[in-house]
Amino acid sequence: MLSKGWDCNMNCYVKEFLKRGLIFSGFGPIIAGIVYLVIESSGVDLKLTGFTVFLAILTTYIIAFVQAGSSVFNQIDDWSKGKSLFFQMTSIYIVYIGGYLINNWIPYKTEVIIIFTSVYVVTFLTLWLTVYFINKNVSKKLNDKLNSEIE
Repeated sequence: MLSKGWDCNMNCYVKEFLKRGLIFSGFGPIIAGIVYLVIESSGVDLKLTGFTVFLAILTTYIIAFVQAGSSVFNQIDDWSKGKSLFFQMTSIYIVYIGGYLINNWIPYKTEVIIIFTSVYVVTFLTLWLTVYFINKNVSKKLNDKLNSEIE
């Protein structure tokens, strides 16, 4: 956890968000390249312009930056788990839906956006809850072990 205290935390959390984002954002362009490679290898004739490639690289960089940085929301001690979950899920969703629509990776149709949003929410919550319960279980086991050694 980062240090406690609202005044320090907001500054510390912003710095941590930026640090994490910068560390992992380089994976975004690699993912864009892999996506285009898979599409091309599946037989789709890609006609990519320089602007299309640039936009995909920039978008995936931003997506990876926000996704990595947003993990800091779970470490703000003053926030409830629900608030942390909401800010992390929402910030990632905004860059995903924006990036997918800007790049025309999904069509701008209400039903497609509803399907995308539904899949995103279910997937995010499933992964978040899985990690949460695994960490909670591991913490409980460690605490039990520490308590038994103290006695």
